[in-house]
Amino acid sequence: MRLVLASGSPRRARLLSEAGITFDIAASDVDETPLPDEPPAEYIGRVALAKANVPALDDDMVVLAADTAVIVDSTILGKPHDAARATAMLELLSGRWHDVMTAVVVRWRGFGGEHVLDRLVTTAVEMESLDAERIAAYVATGEPFDKAGAYAIQERGQALVARVHGSGSNVVGLPVDETLAMLDEVPGWRTDGTLA
Repeated sequence: MRLVLASGSPRRARLLSEAGITFDIAASDVDETPLPDEPPAEYIGRVALAKANVPALDDDMVVLAADTAVIVDSTILGKPHDAARATAMLELLSGRWHDVMTAVVVRWRGFGGEHVLDRLVTTAVEMESLDAERIAAYVATGEPFDKAGAYAIQERGQALVARVHGSGSNVVGLPVDETLAMLDEVPGWRTDGTLA
C-alpha cells in the first residue's frame, strides 16, 4: 500500500518526511470558501474531507488530507494575499490568545468498503503584543502571505508568539502525533512508517 498526501503544502510534506514517513503527493483542487454562518470546526472538517476525496482511490492507497485555520473571536482567519490584509490580521491577533485548528482525514478502501477516520486538533496560541513597526517589518519579509493567520511559527513568525498550549506541529499545519495515531488504525500500517 502507498500513502498519498492530498495537499500541496510544503509544510505538511516536511513534517511527514521528518517523521520518517514515505508518501506520494496528489494535491486536491478544493474550494476553501467558508459557507455563510458555517462554524469554524465544521468548515475545517468539510474542507479536509473534500481534499481527501481523491477520485482515483484504489485498494493499495491510503489518502491523508488536512485543513488548518486560525480562529479568533469565532472568526476564521484565512491566508492573506496582500500587505493590508496581513497587517489587519496581525493587529487583530496582537497580545491575544487564538486557536489553531486542523482537521485530519485518513481515507482508504478495504475489507469490502471505504473507510474514513477524522480528527480535529486544536492548539491555543498567545501572540506577543505587536506594535505597528514590528508588524510592518514582519509583513515586509513576505512571510505572512499564504499562511493562515498571517504568520509562520516555524520561521520568523516564531518570534511573534509568546506561548503555545498543545501540539506545536499543529500550528505548522499537521498535528504529527495525532496523525500517526490515526494511521496506526489503518490495517497494514507498520510502525516503521510504511504501509505493508
